[in-house]
Amino acid sequence: MLDPALSDWLNAQAQALDQGHCDPQQVVARLAEAQVLRVGIPAGQGGSGGDLGDAVEAVAAVARHSLAAAFVFWGQRAFIEYLLQSPNAALRERLLADLLSGELAGATGLSNAMKFLSGIEALQVRAQPQADGWRLDGRLHWVTNLRKDGFVVAAAIEHEQGGAPFILAIPAGLAGLRRSEDLQLMGLQSSNTAALELQQVEVAREWLLHEDAKVFLPAVRPSFLGLQCGMAIGLARRALEEVEGHLPGGRSILREPLQEQRQQLQENVDQLKRGLLEGRFLAQPAALFRLRIALAEAAASAVQLELQASGGKAYLSEHGGGFARRWRESAFVPIVTPSLVQLRAELQRQAREAAA
Repeated sequence: MLDPALSDWLNAQAQALDQGHCDPQQVVARLAEAQVLRVGIPAGQGGSGGDLGDAVEAVAAVARHSLAAAFVFWGQRAFIEYLLQSPNAALRERLLADLLSGELAGATGLSNAMKFLSGIEALQVRAQPQADGWRLDGRLHWVTNLRKDGFVVAAAIEHEQGGAPFILAIPAGLAGLRRSEDLQLMGLQSSNTAALELQQVEVAREWLLHEDAKVFLPAVRPSFLGLQCGMAIGLARRALEEVEGHLPGGRSILREPLQEQRQQLQENVDQLKRGLLEGRFLAQPAALFRLRIALAEAAASAVQLELQASGGKAYLSEHGGGFARRWRESAFVPIVTPSLVQLRAELQRQAREAAA
């Protein structure tokens, strides 16, 4: 359950967060103040305990009110997870406290890397070795939580001279690192989402998260995708709650599909949390891909059911503002990297290889 102060703020700012009328600098600070960034992290490392399933539930709780805020939450918490799983203890000691307190914004720039892992896309940042680090060139086209007053972003890097790609944390303020203006999205505008251009950016070895991307990416993929699923879960739950609120008005014919959707949603959530807890998705990523697809579809179906339950009110500005925002949010969930198209293509590829 969310801190009431955060719930109230999200409710009051949901439209503004979506449309870009709320200062995006506030989002991480509000999340940190409500302690949600610490969920699923051991107390000895500054967290409040629990497991990754609890962190997914925290993302879902925020997404019930605002997918823009949940999107930022996902970016921050995913970067924290990379740091927790990195063998670079010194970097973790240096950054973790500020990430948990919201003093520092963490950005998960590994969307391109996850596509690279599945053979969909080449890495977009290249490195030349230097005496104590690397010189980087390239571009990250879409990164969330690039807070203008400072951030650190994770990126997968390709060696220009060959060898295993690696994972770096890249701090803001380096010479040659340029943040674009915020991307003009249809919604989720107050999420500090922008592109990063890297031209001869020098990064020291102390910022290395992992020396082998092909080892690190499969290890963090369950948390990357699992936390991402929290956005769809929260949106679906909120839309189904809205359906419930409309049923006394004479649309009881929707009671049965409402119950069916709730039951299927909960079954998928249970499977997700159980798989994360047991570590099953490390060896069986396809099972996680299927759940990510199912949960995105659940969010779309729930919003569609909300439309049917609310009827014409959904098209009246006075009543339908929240619905219109959730409709846009449901359209975004399938295209978050890895998109549903990319996941289905990967599942087909795996099926072909298994049959060969």
